[in-house]
Amino acid sequence: MASTQLSRDAYDRLQAELDDLTTRGRVDIATAIERARELGDLSENGEYHAAKDDQGKMEARIRQLQTMLKGAEAVDTTSASSGTVAAGSVVTIRYEGDDDTERYLIGSIEERRDDVSVISPGSPLGQALVGRSTGDVVEYEAPGGMLKVEVVAVDV
Repeated sequence: MASTQLSRDAYDRLQAELDDLTTRGRVDIATAIERARELGDLSENGEYHAAKDDQGKMEARIRQLQTMLKGAEAVDTTSASSGTVAAGSVVTIRYEGDDDTERYLIGSIEERRDDVSVISPGSPLGQALVGRSTGDVVEYEAPGGMLKVEVVAVDV
């Protein structure tokens, strides 16, 4: 399994989420299940079934975070400040023949932000962009054929 590259901020945020879920989250769910049990008949107890469902979702998220963080690599995003595309950087690109620009965050879906879409550094476009600088024109193989894009800007 390939390692997931995360910015230090994203790594720390996910580690904090994992710590919270394995401590406070588990205690809160156990309390909710116990309260629901006190209401009586479990076969028709909606609160009990909802609490158990929440517990299952939380445990699935815990397993997902543990797996991701176990194979995660925290990467230095300072190279983006020098204008080089790297994991954790936001790149503005322009497709050949198009006047509009598009902004993407290079990284894991866990890096997502509200203002930009995410491109995996392992995707064809991501692979073409990583290591490139402002002004570079790169070509990559898309499902519809070869495409050229210009790196307009690189931000953190």
